[in-house]
Amino acid sequence: MQQSAVPELAHTQTRPIHWVATATAVAGVVALSSVVQPGSATAATGTHTASAPAAVAAPSTTGVDFPLSCGRVKAVVAKKATGDLDGDGRPETVAVVHCDSAMGTPPDGVYVVTRPSDGGKPRVVATLVAPQDRVTVTGFSIRARGVDATLLGYSSSAVPNCCPDLKTPVKWQWNGSAFVRSTPASAHSV
Repeated sequence: MQQSAVPELAHTQTRPIHWVATATAVAGVVALSSVVQPGSATAATGTHTASAPAAVAAPSTTGVDFPLSCGRVKAVVAKKATGDLDGDGRPETVAVVHCDSAMGTPPDGVYVVTRPSDGGKPRVVATLVAPQDRVTVTGFSIRARGVDATLLGYSSSAVPNCCPDLKTPVKWQWNGSAFVRSTPASAHSV
């Protein structure tokens, strides 16, 4: 028998370490393939290319001038929600805002903020609740292109600010030209 000119190679005998190395390499390829994905596809017919419309970000409340007079303290956005309220494909932001008072519970204002179609600075386009209404807003959300909230208020100016005696669930819906407020028939109780 003639001896081979090439010495016996170590990888011709399988050992557990070889299986571990192979499994590690396969796992690395699978992990990499789940991270690296092809770009988004577009459909082409002739020379025309169709693609999905780009998502538009909701306007930020940062830097918005809310119609709220706070004196020496600043206005605080306590709550906010976003959604397409008017069905134009661009989301609006609804913000619950009050003055940053060190004492008591300041009344809330509720404002609809939108951004012009040219991408300009966000601005207030509607006031749903004015701070002069002396209410606190709870249970705040946007559902089915409407703004839902619960307003805690007062039946008279004699009721102390600590203890609102009215609890009113409300909803605002865009009707094509303005936000219309509706209240369930069983409202106005505490």
